[in-house]
Amino acid sequence: MITPTVAEDPPQARRREQRGWYWYDFANSGFYTTVITVFLGPYLTTLAENAAGGENGFVGFLGFDFRAKAYFSAIVTISVVLQIIVMPIVGALADHTGRKKEILGFFAYLGAIATLGFYFVSGQAYVLGGVLFIVANVAFGAAMVVYHSFLPQIAGAEERDKVSSHGWGFGYLGGFVLLAINLFLYQASGIEEGLAVRISLASAGLWWGVFTVIPMLRLRNRPGAAHDASAGRAVSGSFRQLGRTIAELRRYPRSLLFLLGYLVYNDGVQTVISFSAVYADQELGLGKSVQITAILMVQFVAFGGALLLGRLAFRFGTKRTVLVSLVIWTAVVSVAYFLQEGAEVQFYAIAFAIAIVLGGTQALSRSLFSLVIPPGKEAEYFSLFEVSDKGSAFLGSLTLTLALQVTDSYRTAILSLVIFFVIGFVILLTIDMPRAVREAGNEVPRHI
Repeated sequence: MITPTVAEDPPQARRREQRGWYWYDFANSGFYTTVITVFLGPYLTTLAENAAGGENGFVGFLGFDFRAKAYFSAIVTISVVLQIIVMPIVGALADHTGRKKEILGFFAYLGAIATLGFYFVSGQAYVLGGVLFIVANVAFGAAMVVYHSFLPQIAGAEERDKVSSHGWGFGYLGGFVLLAINLFLYQASGIEEGLAVRISLASAGLWWGVFTVIPMLRLRNRPGAAHDASAGRAVSGSFRQLGRTIAELRRYPRSLLFLLGYLVYNDGVQTVISFSAVYADQELGLGKSVQITAILMVQFVAFGGALLLGRLAFRFGTKRTVLVSLVIWTAVVSVAYFLQEGAEVQFYAIAFAIAIVLGGTQALSRSLFSLVIPPGKEAEYFSLFEVSDKGSAFLGSLTLTLALQVTDSYRTAILSLVIFFVIGFVILLTIDMPRAVREAGNEVPRHI
């Protein structure tokens, strides 16, 4: 069976599917904001410190000993290592079987159930919290592989920046709404702090599961190249296809270079966001209310920022817009190094600057990558793209973990992330994007 192209889809059906696609970003953003960005890092760090008898003590996890203050960055690193293993396999399976919707739903609900389990993490149960996070984050990344891979199938080359930016912006709106609810729960409900945090963490799982119903109803499968009836043949065929995909990467050197550049600078983006709450809490001494309101502002402003950068990309070019955003990221991390304890106003100012470029950097990078991958292998290539995407970053979190282990300083650790933006900028600057698009067999849009 031939896979239908975007041009063959009726406009009304295509728009309906695009709107359904947006809702998955709305559904999963609660996990990213409420769990990864705001609550889980400081909460698990506190549990680990209590179990270790102080912030300078050590805790055990999976046979390793970690400094208590580095525990969260350590489990993030472990989860991303597992993502690196799982996500390419999931991508190959999705392309090989054509059952993208079912695979998306499986991992979305696995992650949602694990996130609901955070309600039971209390006392000294930091190990349970770590295991649940690893399961949820791996499932999150695997589902995002399949979610991203729908983009080339539901949007043509000329509208892809717009659709990608709208999806990312709608996701920030979802994260904003859930975090606003949790802010009220944490500050104004009168519920004990630990219980309020556990309810907030679990609410992200409920949010994720409920709103995933909409894309499950609206997205549709396009059959893969080989639609195996046997699960065993499908899995073995997916492994063989994955091997062929990795081997053929050398045929697309510019696509591979873009992927490398993205993995580097997005490591910086994801690490800054994932550990901003821990930095504010441990280094700047800012209260939870400041952290949450800052993240709320980021979510709200990022909704408009994603749409703004989408418009700028259409006017000035997608690649040029991403390059400018990387300059801003470099400046933000450099300024963060000099913040003094209790610097609330400066922290809000930095959060505002991040919000302007956050969604656009990621949405436009996703759009660019969708143009430099060969048709029919979207999920396989997006599995490589997703290795360093929303589920946090391997190299960045590893850098932070090592810096904390060696220097015992969050300030030094955060400054080390500048190198990710600088290297990513240089790599992206050197790529001939129109040639990369043509080499992949795709149409070159006017505003690349």
